[in-house]
Amino acid sequence: MFEEEDVKVISQQECLSKLQELKVEINRSWSADDRVTSLRLSIKVARLLTETSVIQFYPTLFILATDIMDLLGDLVWNRIKRKAEFTEEGGYICSLPDNFKESDICFDAKETCNNWFSKIGSVRELLPRIYLELAILPCWRFLDNHHEDVLQRLVMMTRGIADPLASAYCRLYLVQCAQRLPEHDTGFLITCINDIKLLLLRLTPAREAVDRDLSGTSEVLLTLIEPTIEYIMRCLFKDLREMEINDMLLALGMGINPSILSENCSCVSIILHYVLKELPIGFICCNALEILHLVECAKDSSFLQSLNFKLLGHRLCERVPEVSKVLLVVDKIFQVLSCYDNLDAYLMVADAYLDIILESHLGTSLNVILDGIFERVRDEKIGENELVILQSIFSKIVDHFANIEHILALNHFVDILDMMRGSSRNVISTQILSMAARNSQIRDPTVIEVLLEIAQALYDGLDFSNMRKDDYQHPSHVIARFVYMVDHGTQLESHLRFLAQCRGAFSSISELQEILVHSSNNLAIRAMRDGNSCNFIKSCLAFNEVTIPAIPSNLRQLNLYLETAEVALLGGFISHTDGLIDAAVNCLPNVDPVNGTRSTEDLSLLVSLLCKLCCMLVMVPGSLEHGVTRIPKHILSLIDSQSWILPRMKIRVLSSVVYLSAALSQNQLPYHAVSGQVISNYQLYFDVPSYHQELLSLSGVILQGLVNVVMQESSVAVRGKMALEASNCIASSFVMSDEALEACSKLMEIAKSCLSTGDKFLHSTLKVLYLKK
Repeated sequence: MFEEEDVKVISQQECLSKLQELKVEINRSWSADDRVTSLRLSIKVARLLTETSVIQFYPTLFILATDIMDLLGDLVWNRIKRKAEFTEEGGYICSLPDNFKESDICFDAKETCNNWFSKIGSVRELLPRIYLELAILPCWRFLDNHHEDVLQRLVMMTRGIADPLASAYCRLYLVQCAQRLPEHDTGFLITCINDIKLLLLRLTPAREAVDRDLSGTSEVLLTLIEPTIEYIMRCLFKDLREMEINDMLLALGMGINPSILSENCSCVSIILHYVLKELPIGFICCNALEILHLVECAKDSSFLQSLNFKLLGHRLCERVPEVSKVLLVVDKIFQVLSCYDNLDAYLMVADAYLDIILESHLGTSLNVILDGIFERVRDEKIGENELVILQSIFSKIVDHFANIEHILALNHFVDILDMMRGSSRNVISTQILSMAARNSQIRDPTVIEVLLEIAQALYDGLDFSNMRKDDYQHPSHVIARFVYMVDHGTQLESHLRFLAQCRGAFSSISELQEILVHSSNNLAIRAMRDGNSCNFIKSCLAFNEVTIPAIPSNLRQLNLYLETAEVALLGGFISHTDGLIDAAVNCLPNVDPVNGTRSTEDLSLLVSLLCKLCCMLVMVPGSLEHGVTRIPKHILSLIDSQSWILPRMKIRVLSSVVYLSAALSQNQLPYHAVSGQVISNYQLYFDVPSYHQELLSLSGVILQGLVNVVMQESSVAVRGKMALEASNCIASSFVMSDEALEACSKLMEIAKSCLSTGDKFLHSTLKVLYLKK
């Protein structure tokens, strides 16, 4: 390809290596003042651009070859510029400004410049001659202040290149080189586009003339030529004023004047595509209907017409309020949509104009689009690309409406959603549920039923075993939120059935299981308030007793067991209360930290729950068989055996047990259950000798425990405060026996050793103890 004529084929890698060698050799020859060799090698490089047999490689070849052309151009430019600024002997002539004129150039420099153009003009082959002249195109500035004729001549020369790929890329290089000139008009750019248009018309017959898409070769050619059109079009619009746009479109055969626009317009789809990309948005909005007609007229197969309709729709949606003749535009789009039997094209165009329809509040039009989608999804399988577009359409619809009832009332909305699958369906289902449960409660039974089906489909689409927690956390939260916001009003039985249905349907969402328990307890309280039957309340309690064990966190179980026990106690269901409290106590040994660590929030919650349990035990009848102190002893055993419970937290729990023991010692309890069916402990254990003995024994254990826990605190200041809190707890709860006084004395000694003598809390505690003696 480079030296011997019998060498016809070389690899692409060899070609690249050879080009790099040629570039080095051109530089070396130039440095050695061998301009002839540099030019000869440059011609050899330019000749490579006539080779288009491996068309996929041509863009790479073009980039590398034009890089060498640019190198030659820079070398020639610098040589002529130096001749204009210095004599052969090195004498200074002048320094050329950036905006120099032809009149600033000396005769020798002009002579050298003319000589270079003459050498290049003598190159026999057309394509190398054009590339070489383009490489030194900026050098025309040394000879002439006006370059329009030069550009037009070069454009005319490119018409002699027969190969469409080489012809298009040659025009691309022409436009690139023209950008280096200080100024030029757009006439040559329009000519370039029109010439490329003629090439495309030969490559792409009208859509009606073929029963199938382009041949493979033509399609590849179009793909390779497309970047040249894009670049030239960008240059054409770069400095174009809006008042010139109509004239430019007319020159390109795209006049939008109704008197000129006809079915026979010479518009080519792929060129129109890049015109639509570059047109100012204000111009597009003002001439929306006319441009729609223009897209409709482009019937060649160089570019999918649906893609141009799509692009125009997206451009119009940038400024929907500015779109002129909106109703006529929408009517035209429906005419276009009716011509598409293909689902992909129908969805693509419908999605592009959907914002216009939604913002113009054209509800009937929206239903027409959904009808059209439903018709087509019944006839063909929804592909991955169609799913993405459907997701976009449904997302826009859900975002637009504020009321879930309006969305579900749209024609075939739910039917089409049911036909979707995978992540697209999951995203829309999540969006629907999030929107429905955002602010207000959901009360309509029909809406609840539909949303439950959507939630079930979303849940079934989540692979909990193979997904990261972050990936399914949001959908799970949305489902849980939906269940929480459902309200069947006075139909409590219906609501409980709904909760039971959700428990079975969403068994892997622990957050939702907790919500089910809270909701069931709420139903039980409402039933008590309304005087409903005991059977329904028992059903709620039984529902919770089955649901809570499925929750993985023992700490959450503990919380829910106590909450449900409160409800049972409020209703006077003692057997349920005892069972729930026993279940809560059984959770205690299992709430130890995972991997040796537990968050501060979890520790705080555990302490609060233990204190809450102590408060409840004041009202809950004890067991005659096991004694009244069975559960408090469990609590003491727990905090004594768990080293991860901090001393400052243990002191809170021990204080609660102290208060519990003091309350149970009273002949009349400070508070009791509302229900008359709950027997208080002072009634249950009336005249039972062992009752008070049990409490005294428990109190002795607690007193020693308080002192021991205080001593475990490492912080001196905190230890002193804890000692004072324990002393106040003992003083306010017990008659100051010798045992109590001894414990208080130890605690006060600790406090005095840890706190300053002026501490106010210390002084107030000393006064309390003095008064108790």
